Amino acid sequence: MDIIIVGCGKVGVSLAQALSNENHSVSVVDTDEEALSHLAALDVSVFRGNGSSYRTLLDAGVEHCDMLIAVTNRDEVNMLCCLIARKAGNCRTVARVRSPEYYEEIDFLKDEMGLSLSINPELTAANYIYHLTRCPSALELNIFAKGRVYMPSLVIPQGSPWDGQDLNTINNGIANPLLVSIVETKQGVTIPDGRTVLHSGDRIHLLVATEHLNSTLQQIGIRSRPIKNVMIVGGGTIAYYLAKKLIQARIHVTIIEQHRQRCEELSELLPRANIICGNASNEQLLLEEGLESTDAFIALTDFDEENIMLSLFANRVSSAKRITKVNNTNFNSVLSEIPVGSVVSPKHLTADTILHYARALRNSHDSEVDAVHMLVDNRVEALSFRIKGKSAVTGRPLMELRPMMRKGILVASIIRDGTVIIPSGHDEMLPGDLVILVTTQRGIDHIQKILE
Repeated sequence: MDIIIVGCGKVGVSLAQALSNENHSVSVVDTDEEALSHLAALDVSVFRGNGSSYRTLLDAGVEHCDMLIAVTNRDEVNMLCCLIARKAGNCRTVARVRSPEYYEEIDFLKDEMGLSLSINPELTAANYIYHLTRCPSALELNIFAKGRVYMPSLVIPQGSPWDGQDLNTINNGIANPLLVSIVETKQGVTIPDGRTVLHSGDRIHLLVATEHLNSTLQQIGIRSRPIKNVMIVGGGTIAYYLAKKLIQARIHVTIIEQHRQRCEELSELLPRANIICGNASNEQLLLEEGLESTDAFIALTDFDEENIMLSLFANRVSSAKRITKVNNTNFNSVLSEIPVGSVVSPKHLTADTILHYARALRNSHDSEVDAVHMLVDNRVEALSFRIKGKSAVTGRPLMELRPMMRKGILVASIIRDGTVIIPSGHDEMLPGDLVILVTTQRGIDHIQKILE
């Protein structure tokens, strides 16, 4: 596809790199010549100019582009860019819209401006963190079928009943169906089969119906108590969105914010939350407000370093689920080795959401792919397919298909009429099903391509 990206910040650069790697024709527009110079190593075209200028967008090729993505740091500019692109080129448009005021009116704005997709980084991050609190033991979490299926990333603990067991033995001994879709060890990443043996310390990615999540954790030997109270440090927009969702779920919320004016605003917006005005870098304040007994600790200040230090302190004095906001993800390999819990990057989540949409748009014309999730540093794909009609793979038991399937492909879940099926060898795929595949293969855009 021909794609124009307006805005050369961290999200814009991340999108340009990912989309160009997927062989799209990418053009980037920004007023900052220095920012554009950072793209010199990428196979993209750059245009210096105002992305909300009709002339600039014409120079960038808006008349024949398939999609325009506006991710500048100003909502008004992003929406205007999309409006001009729709009028000039009739392309798909994606706008980053951060203001809560605008987002409350987003349905009206989408209709009037013809937005194909709007993305609110703070709301996206809040929703992701909320789901993480529902699965306290997960380091990462992917969500499928509108929340019906969870794919948590977990570490098998010492003493787990699964330690030293192969998957055939594990599956024969469980009450609720589940599927281990990826296994990460020091030796590498594998798509497992029934003979795969798990060990403590292995990191696994499960596919499980949401309602069976807690019982599954118990079977693995992971102690997971429900989260009833949460401490949030930093009272920004993410904290506001998150606190609203937590309170609606009847979870007690304490927010520590150092600016008095913001505390007063939050007190009005969130009357059921406990708002504390103070500096969270004061260890005594955190202890006095109940850090040692809280179920979840979430660091959401504007500074990565402060969030990391706060989570390290929380790890030392409590057993709380820790979630740490970090925007600079260049040091993920280092963060994975220190006990800061789950790392959340709003910029990464924003780019990931837009990439999902771009992949779905690319595939929509001649493909059955409904969504794509990149996992394990982009080494594994989880794809959901909407099966449109009968084919060589439909109406046949999976045990019959497996000898004919390409290596590195796992049929992980089937959603039929709203019911989640974790498939056994006797299950089959039917037209109308939503099917989730996990694979190390690339280029699978039709369900038939799982066969050799």
